[in-house]
Amino acid sequence: MKKVTPVQRDYQLLATSLEPSRPVARNCMRAFIAGGAICFLGEALMKLFQRYFGFTEQTAGNPTVAVLILLSAILTSLGVYDKIAQWAGAGSAVPVTGFANSLCSAAIEHKREGLVLGTGGNMFKLAGSVIVFGTVAAFVVGIIHWIIGLKG
Repeated sequence: MKKVTPVQRDYQLLATSLEPSRPVARNCMRAFIAGGAICFLGEALMKLFQRYFGFTEQTAGNPTVAVLILLSAILTSLGVYDKIAQWAGAGSAVPVTGFANSLCSAAIEHKREGLVLGTGGNMFKLAGSVIVFGTVAAFVVGIIHWIIGLKG
């Protein structure tokens, strides 16, 4: 265990006292509003696909997610999504649009390094962990479902 010297302790106290306070309630409200707006847009798109394009409640989710991802990628490319994210915080990062934004941002940022090693490599550094977690989670849920099915 590392000992803290009096100078280090005094510095920490000074740094803490000078640190600006964070508006937690305001940030939570902004995240709630932004995340809710994204989810509202998703629900509106689902209803649109059901009503005008003949999708069922079960099948309308796929095109809805595709449109949300496309909108996020377009807004990221135009530099708009980053401004929304600065205002909204976690409210824009949690839905699928946040994931699409992070992939698109990585692609834009590293495009000068080449198509494969720059764009593709850096996009999938982020996506790899999500894909692995999703695959493992699906496997575990599938095993649980199978076990429950055996007992029923």
